[in-house]
Amino acid sequence: MNDSRTPPGWPVGVPPAGTPGWEQAATEWLLDQCPADHRGQPVWRRQPVALAWIARHHVDAQVEAMRTCYRTARVGLGDHLEPEVIPEVLAALEAEGLRLRAVARATELVSDALRGKTYVPRL
Repeated sequence: MNDSRTPPGWPVGVPPAGTPGWEQAATEWLLDQCPADHRGQPVWRRQPVALAWIARHHVDAQVEAMRTCYRTARVGLGDHLEPEVIPEVLAALEAEGLRLRAVARATELVSDALRGKTYVPRL
């Protein structure tokens, strides 16, 4: 649902900030970025700014985990996998790291919008 009213990196499926129902959609999207058990905590639905804050911490931790895995995969898995498999593992880790960086950006944008920051498109 990205359009001229949303900044680059805005999460797909979340309506632009300020449109009817956008906060509920943003909350659901943010919950998708957190461990499943977070859905059982009513405070996250009542306080989407707090949810965005904790979601960003979770995503940042996942990004760091992917970086650590990428750096240590050869040593950590070298004795347990065939040598030709290591590049495949590294490619998967790289792809997931890139996906998570995009999620981190989207989480930041949603957090900013929930805090009242508005997006002004550049010419």
